[in-house]
Amino acid sequence: MYVSLFFFLQLLNMDAVAAKTARESLDLAFQMSNILDTGLDRHTLSILIALCDLGLNPEALAAVVKELRTELVPLPPSDAAHAIP
Repeated sequence: MYVSLFFFLQLLNMDAVAAKTARESLDLAFQMSNILDTGLDRHTLSILIALCDLGLNPEALAAVVKELRTELVPLPPSDAAHAIP
C-alpha cells in the first residue's frame, strides 16, 4: 500500500512539474508573440501550440489565422451593442 501511495504521490508531483513547465513555456511563447506583434491572445496561442504538438503544420496554421483575420469584418459600434454574446 505504501509503495503504491509513494508512486501516486510521485505522479502527482510530476504532473505539477509538467504543468509548471507548460505554463512557463506558454509565458515565453506569449512574450515572443507580443514582441513580434502577432495580435494573438494567450488562449489562441495555447490552442495553436497544442495543434502543433498534435502534428499540424505550423505554416498551414499561420495561413489559416491570416485568412480568418482577412475575412473577419468588425461590426460598427451601433451594431456591436445588439450582437448576441
